[in-house]
Amino acid sequence: MTDSNTPAYLLLGGAGGIGAATARRLSASGAQVFLAGRSEEPLAALGSEIGANYFVGDLTTFDAVDAAFAAAQEAIGPLTGVANLVGSIILKPAHLTREPEYHTTIAQNLTTAFATVRAAGRVMTNGGSVVLVATAAARHGLANHEAIAAAKGGVIALARSAAATYASKGLRFNVVAPGLVRTPMASRITSNAAAEEASASMHALGRIGEPDDVAPAIAWLLGNDALWVTGQEIGVDGGLATVRSR
Repeated sequence: MTDSNTPAYLLLGGAGGIGAATARRLSASGAQVFLAGRSEEPLAALGSEIGANYFVGDLTTFDAVDAAFAAAQEAIGPLTGVANLVGSIILKPAHLTREPEYHTTIAQNLTTAFATVRAAGRVMTNGGSVVLVATAAARHGLANHEAIAAAKGGVIALARSAAATYASKGLRFNVVAPGLVRTPMASRITSNAAAEEASASMHALGRIGEPDDVAPAIAWLLGNDALWVTGQEIGVDGGLATVRSR
């Protein structure tokens, strides 16, 4: 367990592409980090690298998220920040999306976020920061993104409402909305040269993102430099949602 002056962060989905980059950044800054996710092997590897404990569970359930919070507090003490980096990608028009795919998308993106907000509201009674992750597709209409846009649009609305509900407790809620980032989750797109080139051309800065492009924004929102920031949605997307310069 850490002392009260050391930041203590729980990263749900912490062994994924953006999660791992965030974990490394926070750990390098001297913070205590606790990881949670559904697959033990990447959690164990990253935990060994940065000296972090971890929890394995299905974070689409309230019980598992509650258990992750409890395990984190037991390992590193009262939490000063939490980031939910659990998610998925589905690129299909609505009429081709099967019902199980829709429910899975909602569970992996919106339900995990709601469970995180719920647990934080119960546990982080002395304030702190919660960062959720959305997508540029929830900020700007992109073809074939209906299911993921619906789920992540809900994440943005959830964060704004939670920011209002818990402001009196000093608990802040913000959202980072990336464009396409080179992660294992996006490998079906980035492993295809033509698909990656087409995706890069949609971003005003002419390339897709890297995990280390997004991690600094998450780390900033979690830390003390953003103490007067809540209810905000920050696009870290190479201009995808707002800029058409190419």
